[in-house]
Amino acid sequence: MSRDKLRLPEYLQHILDAIARISRYTAGMDKQAFESDELVRDAVIRNIEIVGEASYNIRKHHPDFVGAHANLPWGGAYGMRNALAHGYYAVDLDVVWNTLLNDLPTLARDVQELLDELVRRG
Repeated sequence: MSRDKLRLPEYLQHILDAIARISRYTAGMDKQAFESDELVRDAVIRNIEIVGEASYNIRKHHPDFVGAHANLPWGGAYGMRNALAHGYYAVDLDVVWNTLLNDLPTLARDVQELLDELVRRG
């Protein structure tokens, strides 16, 4: 098996791990503190890129799963990853902050439910 083609649960876990790191890095921070802390900003952006890359790999290697769970933002996560990676010098911190505050907690909950379901089914 190639390094890119992992099992679906591994990709889902990568998403959860990246979101958990973002949550730890930003715990207790408000937007101003986030914007002022270059190290945290860079770490958060890197982990959002991981979420996007894992989402891309799920789409690429597990399209039936994506079709069955089209309500999740697989394409949007990868699009944000591309915007961050390729537009690295013009990152909109408002978008990053709103993503970590509003979108990532919901994504983590949904992905955890899917992973739990996969584990139960074996």
